[in-house]
Amino acid sequence: MSEAESRHGWLRRVRIIQGGMGVAISGWRLARAVAAHPGCMGVVSGTAIDSVVARRLQDGDPGGHMRQAMEDFPDQEVAARVLDRFYLPYGRPPGTPYRRAGMQTHADRPHLRDLTVLAAFVEVNLARAGHRGRVGINLMTKLRLPTLPTLYGAMLAGVDCVLMGAGIPREIPGILDAFAEGREANEKLLDGPPSSEVPAMTFDPDQVPYGAKQLRRPAFLPIVSSDSLAAMLVRRSTGSVEGFVVEGSTAGGHNAPPRGKPVLDSIGQPVYGERDRADNQRMVDLGLPFWLAGGTGSPEALAAAREAGATGIQVGTLFAFARESGMEEGLRHQVLAAVREGGIDVRTDGRSSPTGYPFKVVQIDGSVAREDVYDSRPRVCDNGYLREPVVTPTGRLAYRCPAEPVAAYLAKGGDLTDTEARRCLCNGLLATAGYPQVQKDGTVEPPIVTSGDDLAHLADLLPSGGDDYGALDVVRYLTGAAPGL
Repeated sequence: MSEAESRHGWLRRVRIIQGGMGVAISGWRLARAVAAHPGCMGVVSGTAIDSVVARRLQDGDPGGHMRQAMEDFPDQEVAARVLDRFYLPYGRPPGTPYRRAGMQTHADRPHLRDLTVLAAFVEVNLARAGHRGRVGINLMTKLRLPTLPTLYGAMLAGVDCVLMGAGIPREIPGILDAFAEGREANEKLLDGPPSSEVPAMTFDPDQVPYGAKQLRRPAFLPIVSSDSLAAMLVRRSTGSVEGFVVEGSTAGGHNAPPRGKPVLDSIGQPVYGERDRADNQRMVDLGLPFWLAGGTGSPEALAAAREAGATGIQVGTLFAFARESGMEEGLRHQVLAAVREGGIDVRTDGRSSPTGYPFKVVQIDGSVAREDVYDSRPRVCDNGYLREPVVTPTGRLAYRCPAEPVAAYLAKGGDLTDTEARRCLCNGLLATAGYPQVQKDGTVEPPIVTSGDDLAHLADLLPSGGDDYGALDVVRYLTGAAPGL
């Protein structure tokens, strides 16, 4: 048995991984509730976690949870500076905008770096409190700029597992190794060798006040759509990979694009075929634990996954609408009511996401999924998480996003066709979690709701005459066909 297998043997006892969803949908409350159950791993989302914690503080930190976790942070001067910058004891006055965390770039901006580390620490710290279960953090590979400080903050809080999809996270295992040993870690800003125009990003624990000489190295689970990508990551990653989440095209959020020539159905959705399905036997042959995801939100799917050789399943959608979810309450109940009435639709939209990946969007009134809402929203890029670095024709490094104002995108060498129908996921997903920005003209950012095709299964969880359910109800439902959990 290898050292990594010995260290992370607990993974093979995990039957249910709660998906890491959206911006703060899989927040600390949900992850804590799931992790408390044997055989389950709770997962927090690390996406835009700096803005999430900054906005919670500006909303007055109801319950005092942010400040409680911040008391455990190893550098109280950093915690005090963040409180001084963002904490409003009585919350924001109605109609006023949130103070923004700031735009992430490759440059070292100490205040933003400290906020990001602290925010990841806070989220994991709260998720791990009060139980002995396992907690992971989910990040998007495509979203590189805040990755290093987010990983470091999560490791400072003792995170058990890192899960990453929406790209090829080949560099991440080596980064985890470096942080575990207190060494400097580097990450490419763009694929290819670093240059004077496109430098690598660096995080050195020795150069920050809260740096630790040694940290526990979490397990690493890439989220993949194919067995060939999994095999490549085993061979070519910069450190050990402890297992995989194998995600199909019915999963919520971002999906891998179909292989081969793009084909669309009658309403413009990408069509997936046999080539887009991972070979479970080849996954078994890799010798690492794996979990199936996408359309797995049922007891029958858990039993089938186990029969196919998987360790278990990852489930997002059923947990996303549980009462412990971070989704804004009114929006969550709006979706649940639509599910009960049988009148809700989830579409795989090839244009919505600025990343270029297909993105699952719930067609619900009041959200930017609706064309009238999308058309009336002024294009604004004031969070910038999905901006990508580009070298302009003049040799300057710039950051651009297809959902930003069109003129700004074109000025940085972008193509007009790339901007068509793009939704601002940063603002939309923050609004879905209950943190909508108020823009200068008074516009309140509308939400965007993502979900997997399992949305119809929510009706199985709603009690007779009731309109709500919790994370424990999901676990009980999923394990009904798997008494050996």
